[in-house]
Amino acid sequence: MSRDLKIPGERHPEKAHRPDQEQPKKPAWIRVKAPTSEGYKTTRDTLRSNRLVTVCEEAGCPNVGECWSAGHATMMIMGDICTRGCSFCNIATGKPDTLDAFEPGRVAQAVATLGLKHVVITSVDRDDLADGGAEHFAATIRAIRHRAPGTTIEVLTPDFLKCGPEALETVVAARPDVFNHNLETVPGLYPTVRPGARYFASLRLLQRAKELDPGLFTKSGIMVGLGEDAQGVRQVMDDLRAADVDFLTIGQYLQPTPKHHRVDRFVTPEEFKGYEGAAYGKGFLMVSATPLTRSSYHAGDDFARLRAARQAKLGQA
Repeated sequence: MSRDLKIPGERHPEKAHRPDQEQPKKPAWIRVKAPTSEGYKTTRDTLRSNRLVTVCEEAGCPNVGECWSAGHATMMIMGDICTRGCSFCNIATGKPDTLDAFEPGRVAQAVATLGLKHVVITSVDRDDLADGGAEHFAATIRAIRHRAPGTTIEVLTPDFLKCGPEALETVVAARPDVFNHNLETVPGLYPTVRPGARYFASLRLLQRAKELDPGLFTKSGIMVGLGEDAQGVRQVMDDLRAADVDFLTIGQYLQPTPKHHRVDRFVTPEEFKGYEGAAYGKGFLMVSATPLTRSSYHAGDDFARLRAARQAKLGQA
């Protein structure tokens, strides 16, 4: 597992040919404290002993200190090498290893050891697999249900773009509590930010997940500060609501290295507050919109509020 971020050309050879992009100084509202607590060390040691990869480390999440100190971590299954090369992402691109059939059991063991009430399971893109890794997701869900039956499960999946419809069906049939797939940005930026993906295919994936299981919570997220405008963000909100998505996350894009997509600007906390209000006004049950928001940041607490919001809505019907 790659743990130490080396120079961009070593970790990201597919990005090495790109010119360096200026990395602007982060404003005060972005800065976080370095992780030092005993809780952080306990979480780290549990993950290491089970030989697990986390998106917290691989993607360089700014909230890793806070989350791991509270015993929360987002497991990243199917390795730490992605078959895509998105310009915003800090995960290495290349030829992944074969799937580890014992990984779902180790994930479940870590969830049980950490006593997680809610866990987020994500993965790299695996376009090399016929089902995109859907059965591996399902096996992980089943393993957690067996070892930690009281834990609620959120999956943050790839788009399964090169797979048949049975890939999504396999994941939904395993009965996660939340199905999450991130749009990441506005459609106009897909060619430069997310070139291997298709905006409307991702939208349809979210819509179809809800069609397959109407009781399933669906969730998506975008980053801002990549070059989008407010009108584009609000159009994404409308598109997600048309797909019956329940939960929206919006966070600030942070540039991992000079070889990655540049930060266009740092969106202010006041602007995030405006996005939050607009999203609730469009009918989302739950919205998290702050500079440090990430898909799995405070996911357990948000899930509890999401469930309460749905119950309240049903009570009003």
